This record gives sequence, structure tokens and C-alpha cells, in this order.
Amino acid sequence: MLVSNVSVGTMRLERFATVLDQQGRAELEETIERMRELLRFRVVWNVNTTARGGGVAEMLQSMVAYARGAGVDWRWVVIAGEQQFFRVTKRIHNWLHGDPGDGGDLDRAARSAYETALLFNGAALRELVREGDIVVLHDPQTAGLIPALEGSGVHLVWRAHIGLDQPNELARSAWLFLLPYVEPAEAYVFSRPAHVWSYLDGSRTRVIAPSIDAFSPKNQDLEPATVDAILRAAHIFAGTNGAAPVFERQDGSPGRVDRHAEMLGGPALDPELPIVCQVSRWDRLKDPVGVMHGFVSQVLSSRDAQLLLAGPSTREVADDPEGAEVLEQVLRAWQELPERARARVGLACLPMVDGEENAAIVNALQRRSDVIVQKSLAEGFGLTVSEAMWKARPVVASAVGGIQDQIEDGRSGVLIPDPSDLDTFGRRVDGLLGDHAGAERIGARARVRVRDHFLSTRDLRQWTDLFEALLAPGRVPRDPLPEVAGN
Repeated sequence: MLVSNVSVGTMRLERFATVLDQQGRAELEETIERMRELLRFRVVWNVNTTARGGGVAEMLQSMVAYARGAGVDWRWVVIAGEQQFFRVTKRIHNWLHGDPGDGGDLDRAARSAYETALLFNGAALRELVREGDIVVLHDPQTAGLIPALEGSGVHLVWRAHIGLDQPNELARSAWLFLLPYVEPAEAYVFSRPAHVWSYLDGSRTRVIAPSIDAFSPKNQDLEPATVDAILRAAHIFAGTNGAAPVFERQDGSPGRVDRHAEMLGGPALDPELPIVCQVSRWDRLKDPVGVMHGFVSQVLSSRDAQLLLAGPSTREVADDPEGAEVLEQVLRAWQELPERARARVGLACLPMVDGEENAAIVNALQRRSDVIVQKSLAEGFGLTVSEAMWKARPVVASAVGGIQDQIEDGRSGVLIPDPSDLDTFGRRVDGLLGDHAGAERIGARARVRVRDHFLSTRDLRQWTDLFEALLAPGRVPRDPLPEVAGN
């Protein structure tokens, strides 16, 4: 099947009242009431290319469920594509970050592969939607569906989750490749102002930062004994502790971690030693090799600690054909480390068969880590940062993309101005490992920062604002939208 429905349950937005302040609770009530009135009898369709793996899929899982729990009909569908389609869209992804990726070009052959896959998906999607519906198309993979849906009476919104603060020639070339598909949409949504394309009509542009779900398996509270049990069940720690490796699934049912990570480098972690961790896809732009070298040169020379680079099992992420290649590069770099360093650096491929089980393992890993890092060379937004901050963990991250919007340097985290400066990166990590009181203060402020700016409730409120503008009585499609600020 070309267009597949992603099964999503319902969740009540009211649960956020337990973590919001008074103003946040009042805004939540108002958002729920407006959504119900505004979207009555309409369907909001979210379209992307994968139901698991990556921040977009995780965010949609929660956003759609909360919208449905509020009494509105949000749906999520996934389109299909051959390997060549995903190679082209990965190339676009890299170019939008200013990186040449696999070295290929966005030429006539690339455009043909892109359009061919989307031609059939567009026809299938057009059979599903109805006049008056709203279709939100996520990221470059889906932009080519916009021409297929024009004239069907639906409201089209294109949502870009990636971008570059200082676009170079590669990024602008990717813009020009996508522009014929994107331009007809009624609204364009970006994660931060610096990522907005100069070629697009600014009057139809919105800024809506991504968000996290405080109650998802990846972010829900876990008792310390449960954290330890999950990491042991996942073989990240050795042995057992007698506790159950359990978590609560998205629908409220009980879950248990049964599958384990594949540890490719180093032994299982020692729970008695400090842990530094980066969780991300196996992607060159996340610079896992740089994280490894910065840790070895600056942290291990100062203290006995451990680094874990964790990412998804590359066999189970369909839309990232470069993941296995990057993982192989990381493994080769690990093999070249001195023996002592290899014993303190681990590489973990986390199981992805059950997405919620995977999320629970990440949750436990972040909660147990003493310092969490995200040393990206480029980043669209980087929700792993907010996830770590919500758990009151100190984060050291690159000052790129949306990471800068999440962390207040020196207050709710630590920013590295130059991601290529491995010595500074390593020293900042080592400094937090040696200052427990300072790390705790940063972590506490980080949690408040996420509560106030990066939870699902704020995200849904801004989407409701956008839909309200699109559906305003008497509005002619493509008329300028009233500007709405970001977070």
C-alpha cells in the first residue's frame, strides 16, 4: 500500500495540568475549547515517510493522540518509496544542512526519482482527503505531494523540521530544488526564524518550535530502581537488580523492556562510574566520532568516566540509507582508540522493533547519565536536548540550529560556539562531571525551561492559531496570514 494509516490512540491533554503553572493551565483549557470548535467536522492529515525512528515520528505520535483526545479528528499517514527515493531525499536533507552527503547531485535523474515516487503517493492521498480538510506535509520527502493535492479543496501546509542558520550554496540549491513543490502551499512552518527560506512568501510563513510529550515512554518519570532495571534488561549494564524493567505505554497499558541493545564497542557500562551519553541517529551531522575524540582527549585524561554513543538499530530505520555507513565509520574510529579508551567508550544500537520499548530504554539511559551531550555540526532543532533537559540533566551541546533556542548558555545548559572545537567540548563536559552542585542547578533550571516553552501544549496552541487563520471566514486562500510569533 502506498499510503498507510498509522494507528494512534487518544490521550487527554488535561494530564498536563499536573506539570504546568497556573498560566499554562489556563492556556491549555482555552486551546482545547478552540480546537473543538474550529476543527469540528474536519480532518487534519499529517503526512511523513516513517512511523518510527526520529523526532518527527515521535512528535506526531503524541500530537495526534492529544488532538484526538481533545475531541478533534487528527490523522497520520505514511507514504512509501523505493530505495532511490530515500537516497535522493537523504541527499536533500544533507544539502539543507549545508553538507554534501553522499556526493551525489540533485539533477534531472534525482528529480525524476523524487517525482515518480510522489506521483503515485499523491494520487492515493487525494482519494483519502475531503474538501475543507487540512493537510500538513512534513519535511522534504513530502513536499512533492503539494501539486498533486492542489485543486482538491484542502488547505495545504508544509512543515520543515530542518534548516541551516547560515545557508550556503548547497542549502540554497536544495531550496531551489524543492521550491516548485513547496511554493503553492497556503502556509510554510519552520522551527526557527533563521531557517526560513528567503525565496518563500514571508506573509505565509510561521515559526513553531517542536515540542516533547512529558508523559511519553521516553519522558515519563521513572524510579531509580526501574531505570537501573531497564538498563540491565537492555544489556547496557550487566546483570540484574531484582526490579522489573517496566514502563507505561502511550495508551496507559503496562510495558516491559525485553529486547536488548547490540553493544558494538566496549563492554557493558559500569554503573559505579560517571556516564556521558549522546543519543541520536547514526548521522555524520551528529558528529559521533568528534564526540568520541573530545571525550577521550579531555575527559579520560582527567578522570575515570564512560561515554556511550547510542542510536537506533540501522536495520530498522527505513528512511535513512546512510545510517549503516556512518555506524561503520564510528566503529572503525573506536577500534583505532588506545586500549584504555576502548574500555571506556561504548557504542549501542538500540532495538526498534517496539518503538515504545526503545523510548523507555532512551529514557532510562538519559536519566542515568551524569552529562548528556549533543555535539551536532548542524541541527534543525534537536529535541533530544529538550528530552534531556526535562529530566533535569545538564546538557553540553553545539550552538547550532534550534539547540540555541532551547539552552540558555550557562544557565539551563552549556553551549559550544564552535562544534569542531573538540578540546573546548571535552573540557566543558569534564567541568560538569567535576561540579556536581553546579550540574544539579543547571539541570533544575533546564526542566523549568522545557516546561515553559517546549511541551506539547504550547505546540498544539500554535497549530490551533495557524488553523484558525487558515479557516477564517471570508479568507481567500493564499491571502497573507496574520503573523504569529514563535515560542
